[in-house]
Amino acid sequence: MSKIKKYDTIIFDLDGTLLNTLEDLTDSVNYALELYGYPKRTIEEIREFVGNGVARLIALAVPGGVDDPYYKECLEANKKYYTENMSNKTVPYKGIMDLLAQLKKENYKLAVVSNKMDKVVKGLVQKFFGEYVQVAIGETDNISKKPAPDTVLKALDELRSSPDKTIYVGDSEVDVKTAKNSGLICVGVTWGFRNRDVLEKEGADFIINEPMELINIIHSLQIMPAT
Repeated sequence: MSKIKKYDTIIFDLDGTLLNTLEDLTDSVNYALELYGYPKRTIEEIREFVGNGVARLIALAVPGGVDDPYYKECLEANKKYYTENMSNKTVPYKGIMDLLAQLKKENYKLAVVSNKMDKVVKGLVQKFFGEYVQVAIGETDNISKKPAPDTVLKALDELRSSPDKTIYVGDSEVDVKTAKNSGLICVGVTWGFRNRDVLEKEGADFIINEPMELINIIHSLQIMPAT
């Protein structure tokens, strides 16, 4: 009996999944906080704050949240600094380049969706993964950010794919919710910004500890008898 692929598309989160961006994120937040005389945040605090976009990140970082008198100024200072310094210390996680190379070899369509600013997402993806990833989408004013399904559906449209052919890979509760809201199988990763307990609580379909484990999961899911 002949076999065909059931899944041909993989969508990845960016921060904590493909790239370790935590040091650059911490530096950019602390740069903005220092400008306005606020105490610095630790890297572990920033780890907990990220995942819901830059506005939420700064709201959590400044002492008074969105009601702080310098919230907007800190937000803009952070955006400017991070855009100019987004790859000073950022690197792909160990094993990610091998994973992407294998997925390309097997002819999967690959996309990245993130709650980072769209121009930053596109810049980082082009710098690190331009050979492998066809579509990269981040936060803009005219599309709802994750966990809404909008960025995922936009990526699928650009890839000419569909939810029933797609697997989503991410490291956080936002990613699991995004996958569920988009109708996708979710693979959670433990090397990022959240731990296994968070992924299990949110109901990730699979959880992996090393990037290349994804290949085995895909292979176990993708084959179905031809009709």
